[in-house]
Amino acid sequence: MTTSLNSKDRLIFALDVPDKNEALRFVKLLQGSVGCFKVGLELFVREGPDILKLIKDNSSADIFLDLKLHDIPATVRGALRSAANLGVKYITIHSTEGEAILETAKEVKDLGLEVLAVTMLTSMGDGQLHDLGVDPKIKIRDVVLDRALRAEQSGCAGIVCSGEEIALVRQKCGDNFKIVVPGIRPEWSQISSDDQNRIATPGKAIAAGADLIVVGRPIRNAENAEVAARKIVSEIEAALNP
Repeated sequence: MTTSLNSKDRLIFALDVPDKNEALRFVKLLQGSVGCFKVGLELFVREGPDILKLIKDNSSADIFLDLKLHDIPATVRGALRSAANLGVKYITIHSTEGEAILETAKEVKDLGLEVLAVTMLTSMGDGQLHDLGVDPKIKIRDVVLDRALRAEQSGCAGIVCSGEEIALVRQKCGDNFKIVVPGIRPEWSQISSDDQNRIATPGKAIAAGADLIVVGRPIRNAENAEVAARKIVSEIEAALNP
């Protein structure tokens, strides 16, 4: 686990909102309570690179561009360089196409961009994996570990995985490989129609070895988003200092 990050820096807030006005509201509200803002497909497609400038102009937090890039290596390479020039700290690429795409991560390390390989979406369960034609003997944790090892060997800064695979990946990939975990659900949060299958609490994810956790709805849907974010940071702190 990366030891240089403080508790607040380990919390990434998912800006899964429909437009820049709502994004700006959350950035101003949470810029002192979270370490990073994640911009996903919906917001980036609607607002484009201007949304990244909006975050930078109103916060000192890092930016995580979660586009899950999946294309031929030349196209991914160009997209990574563009993201680095826009001041992005973290960006995601899919890990399903093997080393040729993963190795593009090496080319942007000197630009300060950290490439994270998405292993398996946290909305997936073993049953869905097998519905895709994968041998029933193979479990999601096996696929995640294989993709994590390939990502590490190819030069990625880390991976995105669920809380269920943290300990295994940490054991096999060591302390210098970043593990970023979405699907975070604090025990006190109530999420209706939840589409996440493999979830973990903030404390359990950090205790298992996660470097950063991604939280969206438990903060966004809270009665007081700032209080919710600080409560999660306190849970992170408690896990780091048991």
